[in-house]
Order: sequence, then structure tokens, then C-alpha cells
Amino acid sequence: MQLRAMLALLAAAASFSAWADAPIVIKFSHVVTPDTPKGQAAERFGMLAEKYTKGRVKVEVYPDSQLYKDKEELEALQLGAVQMLAPSLAKFGPLGVREFEAFDLPYIFPSKAALYKVTEGPIGRALLQKLEPKGITGLAYWDNGFKVMSANKPLRMPADFRGLKMRIQSSKVLDAQMRALGAYPQALAFSEAYQALRIGAVDGTENPPSNMFTQRMHEVQKHVTMSNHGYLGYAVIVNKKFWDGLPGDVRRPLEQAMREATIYEKQIAQRDNDLAMEAIRRAGKTTVHTLSAQEQAAWRKALLPVHKQMESRIGKGLIDSITSTAK
Repeated sequence: MQLRAMLALLAAAASFSAWADAPIVIKFSHVVTPDTPKGQAAERFGMLAEKYTKGRVKVEVYPDSQLYKDKEELEALQLGAVQMLAPSLAKFGPLGVREFEAFDLPYIFPSKAALYKVTEGPIGRALLQKLEPKGITGLAYWDNGFKVMSANKPLRMPADFRGLKMRIQSSKVLDAQMRALGAYPQALAFSEAYQALRIGAVDGTENPPSNMFTQRMHEVQKHVTMSNHGYLGYAVIVNKKFWDGLPGDVRRPLEQAMREATIYEKQIAQRDNDLAMEAIRRAGKTTVHTLSAQEQAAWRKALLPVHKQMESRIGKGLIDSITSTAK
């Protein structure tokens, strides 16, 4: 019995040693293609994480909604089915953290420099901290730039939107934005947008050029307007229990990997959007419109009232703080 017990203990010790030597797996799920800025940065983070932890961490990246769609991924993270996501900032509104919906307000950021003053400063840090009661730790903001509008008719003045069914991601602000233009907002998962446009279930949508091009939406949209009316960004988030449970000598190199991946992501975001816009023009299937000063003024006049409309939902103080900081 003693020999049998000793063998059992040795087997258990060997099993524990093998488990202890196994790498920590981080499943990183997102809904866009690998060649978007977010997709490339996720891969870069995975490479750096494995390098800086000397193989103690393995990052498995699942792009293009392979694991979860827009509406499913946050719940999956909270349940621990995945460890890391980079959802668009609008996704936190339905989670109960409505302050993030400020990023959806039309024309709230006049430039990338103004945006970074918000995301990299006290406002950005305070917003990420609001996710912690939801079991989420915010690690970084990633960028995907300003959005264009597309449809199968020219969209030069607000009146051109009247009666159109426009696909949006689920967001009360974006819903109000499209209604302010006279359109009918249709909330659809990103993975469903191309097919809805192709069959005419919706008439148009808004996206940064890199998302539009990599999802081939330009093949089923005859017109694009360089409106730059709104911003699309992401927060890289991780399951809080998982993150807090990591040893310090693992978490610190992961934080360094995230800092470097974030710098890289911001560097490529504008470049990739510019390249995507060039590719859309070259494809020859879509007419690209640039708004005149008069047309831009009409868009702003139609859309800026959405700020006032959303004050009770997002918070007047926060909207005013962002507007002041982003000057």
C-alpha cells in the first residue's frame, strides 16, 4: 500500500508539474478581419506577449467573429469563455456604462490629436475604471479613425438620407444620429452588414474606410461620402478575475506588450484607412464624394443637436468635459 500510495503521489506531482509548465492561454476574440488595424494589432500583441513572457503566455487570436458576434462577445468575456476583446466603445452602453457612448456623438472630436487628449488623459482612464464593477479591466484604447457614409445614392445633404434604412451598430447615440438625418436606423451585427447591404435589407451604413474595404462593402455600395462625421474606436479589455489572478512577473510583460501594440495600432490606423480609401477609388464601383463647406455646415447643423438630446443619458458634465478637452 505504501508503494502504491507513493506511486500515486509521484504521478500526481508529475501531472501538476506538466500543468504548471503549460503556457497560460489568452483567447483574444474580435469581429473584424485580420488585415484591419485592430486585427493586425491583436496579432502584434500576441507576438509580443509570447516574446516578453518567454513563452509563458500563448495568445490565440480569433478574428472575424469566428467565436462570437458583437452582441455575444462581452457576455463571453464576463463568463470567462474568452479572456480578451477589443469591442467598439459603443458596446459598453448596453452593458450599463453609458458614458462610453460619448465617443459616438457626431463631430465631438475635431481631430485625432484632440481625441488622444481625451483617451490618453484623465477622462479616458476614469472611463476604463467604470468597467471594473462589471468584471472587466480596461487595458488600452485602440483607434480606427473617422467614419464615412455609404449608400446606393449620393449623400451630400441631410435631406438625401430621408427614408433610407441605415445599418448601425447597437447604440442609442447612433440611432439618434440617423433619425436626426431623417433615416431609419437598423442595428445589425457587423458580421451581418455586408449581406444586408448586398440583398438590399438596408440601404447604407457608416464605417471607417478600412472596415468598409476589408468587408467588401464598397462592392455593394455605389456612393461614399467623406463625411468624417463620427469616430470609431475600441477598448482592449480583459476578464478582471483572470487578469488579477496572473502572477506579477507575467502581468508586467503583458502590460509592456499592450503598450507597444497600442503604439503600433495607432501608427497603422490612419495609414490603413488612407490605403483602403485609395483601393475603394481604384476598384471603380463606388463614386466618392467630398463635401463642400456649405454641405459640411448643413451636416453639422443637423447632427450637433444630438449632443443636447443625449445629455440626460450620457451626462452633460462628461460631454462638456470632453468638448472642452478636445478643443
